[in-house]
Amino acid sequence: MQREQEDQPDAQAVAGPATPGDHGMRRAAGLGLAAALWVALPATADEVPRTGVWNLFVENDLFYDSDDNYTSGVAMAWVASPKPAPDWAVRIARSVPWFPEIGDIRHGYIVGQNMYTPKDITLAVPAPGDRPYAGWLYATIGLGVESAGQTDQFALTLGVVGPASLARESQAEIHRITGSPDPQGWDTQLGNEPGIELAYQRRWRDVATAKFEGIEMDMTPHAGGALGNVYTYANAGLTVRLGKRLTSDLGPMRIRPSPPGSGFFIPSNTFSWYLFAGVDGRAIARNIFLDGNTWKESRSVQKEYLVGDFQWGLAVTWKGARLTYTHVRRTREFESQDRSDDFGAFAVSLAF
Repeated sequence: MQREQEDQPDAQAVAGPATPGDHGMRRAAGLGLAAALWVALPATADEVPRTGVWNLFVENDLFYDSDDNYTSGVAMAWVASPKPAPDWAVRIARSVPWFPEIGDIRHGYIVGQNMYTPKDITLAVPAPGDRPYAGWLYATIGLGVESAGQTDQFALTLGVVGPASLARESQAEIHRITGSPDPQGWDTQLGNEPGIELAYQRRWRDVATAKFEGIEMDMTPHAGGALGNVYTYANAGLTVRLGKRLTSDLGPMRIRPSPPGSGFFIPSNTFSWYLFAGVDGRAIARNIFLDGNTWKESRSVQKEYLVGDFQWGLAVTWKGARLTYTHVRRTREFESQDRSDDFGAFAVSLAF
């Protein structure tokens, strides 16, 4: 069976509350939602989905009792089955000079919202050296080509940073529902600015594989980058997986910037799983959420030019559903940041 792949996203969620009780309530609500989706999943067998895969991504630091820096991300993605690819996707894929001329073509769409806050949200004016309040509301269209031994992904993202991202309203509403403190500093957030990002990733599959007593292992390096007024960076890294039916996907998908993954998978009536660990290192020239607005005065901090993500977790697949949980540790993103960040990434994927 041929391995499947997909184009990449970005996403976010509303920021988490600050008390252990509220954390427990939100964890319970999240587990209840996951259980409901699991029961409702379509009963598909070992075959490529007829239409595609819906994905819901939630990244939040509530899992580790914090509410700052990259505090929340949520996104919804649709990844279409590879055949037949629409004419526009074929024309674009065949016109990109570094894309392979032969291979399966897949396209996808993402909408999402990210949220960034300083360490102390009770201050009307964040302390000097603390990161600015910022929101990012965006939509992405992605295109991918899977050929022998590699996958290529290209994504165009358009969105808005600032009050128009509605991040302030999102966080305020969630904090109202959960009884958490109302963030006080959103009046200091970055100003409205349209955002654009072009991103490209290449992954080399089956660089190293092994199988022992029915347990499979694979290793997939990647390299790429992004260009735009929101993010500009070059990145490279590696993902290692261990489990069963690794050919069903190309690893867990996350909100960019991150190690690349796959929003597409092949369903199975056989329960399958894998453990994974990965790293992604980025050399960053531009990060609007730290550098501030491009064409107007705004708050800013001195960013770190080298940032890394270390991630590990578990993915399980049964019938037409895949559930993934990832623990992410991100190194310091700006010079005055006192520690690295830990956050959780949860994804539910349903194939149809």
